[in-house]
Amino acid sequence: MNSTPRTVLAVITACALLASLSAQPAPSTISHWQRASETPIVSPQGEAWESAGTFNPAVALFHGKFVMLYRAQDRAGTSRLGFAESTDGIHFQRTLAPALSPLTPYERGGGIEDPRLVQFGDTYYLTYTAYNKKDAQLCLASSRDLVHWQRLGVILPPYKGKWNVGWTKSGAIVPEKIDGKYWMYFLGTSADKTDQMGLAYSTDLVHWTEALDTPVLPVRPGKFDARVAEPGPAPILTNDGIVLIYNGADDKLVYRTGYAIFDRKDPRHLIARSSDPIFAPEKDWEKTGQVPNVVFVEGAVPQGDRYLFYYGGADKYVGVAQAEVSGATASTAPHK
Repeated sequence: MNSTPRTVLAVITACALLASLSAQPAPSTISHWQRASETPIVSPQGEAWESAGTFNPAVALFHGKFVMLYRAQDRAGTSRLGFAESTDGIHFQRTLAPALSPLTPYERGGGIEDPRLVQFGDTYYLTYTAYNKKDAQLCLASSRDLVHWQRLGVILPPYKGKWNVGWTKSGAIVPEKIDGKYWMYFLGTSADKTDQMGLAYSTDLVHWTEALDTPVLPVRPGKFDARVAEPGPAPILTNDGIVLIYNGADDKLVYRTGYAIFDRKDPRHLIARSSDPIFAPEKDWEKTGQVPNVVFVEGAVPQGDRYLFYYGGADKYVGVAQAEVSGATASTAPHK
C-alpha cells in the first residue's frame, strides 16, 4: 500500500486548519444594525459656514448630554466644525457659530475636517484632518468641556510614513493604554494610490511613531474595501478584542461600513474582519449629495444595551444608526 508523502500530508493538514479557522464565526460581532432615524438628523442650513454640507460627525457624552462635533462646509469648500447637543442622541440643537474654524497655516484654505473623539480621564482628545488646499495631515486638539479647544499640532505629517507616501487622515485612538502606550489607527496612501489603514503608538498622545512597515488593515481587491479601508470612530473595547468600525470604498468609490477585530493585548494583530459590509447607502440622501453613494461612520456612543453610530450621508448630511456590540466592555466612564 502506497503511503502519502509527509510533505503532502503537511500541506493537507495546513489547508484543513486554515479552512477550519476561516469557518469559525467572528469572536465578537456587530448585530442588528439599523437606522435609528430614517431621515437626516443634521442638514445644511443658511448661506454661510454650513450651507453646503454638514456631515462626518464625532459624538461624545458630557454631563448626561450627547455632544456632536460635525464637519460643516461652506459653498467655497472650506470646512469648520459645528457644535450640537442632544438629550436623546437623535434630536440635536445647534449653535449659531462653529466650534472650531481654520486658524493655523496648515488649516487655512481647506479647513478642519472629519473629527473623531476619545476621552482619557477628564480630557477629551480630538483628532482631525487639517487641509490647506495643498496638503492634508492628521492633527490633534484637547478640551475638558468640548467647547474650548487647545490645538496640539500635527501628529502625523504627510509624505513621511514607512509605507504611506501621501496624506495622513482619520485618527481613531484606542480608548485605553495597552502595554504602556496609546495606539491609533489612521489612514495613509500607499504607493499604488490605494488608501489603507496604518497603526501608530505614542507615550504622550502628541508624538506618534508608526508601529508597522505595512498597513495593519489593507484593502482587498474585489471587495467592498478594494480602494479604501479607513478608520471610523474610536474603537470599542470588548471581551474578545478591539472592535474597529471602518469605512470601505470599492473601485467605484461607493462607501460602505465594515468592522475589524484586533487583539486586546496587541493592537497590531488582526483577529477577524467582516467579509461583507454591515451598512450601505440606501436612502436617497445617502445616495445623492456632494459625493454620491456614501455612508461614513465617525461617531459611536453607548446607549443602554446598544450603540448609536453617527455617520455622514453623501458628504452632505448627518445620520444615526444603532446596533448591538456583543461583549462590549466600554462604558460612559472615562478611561485613565
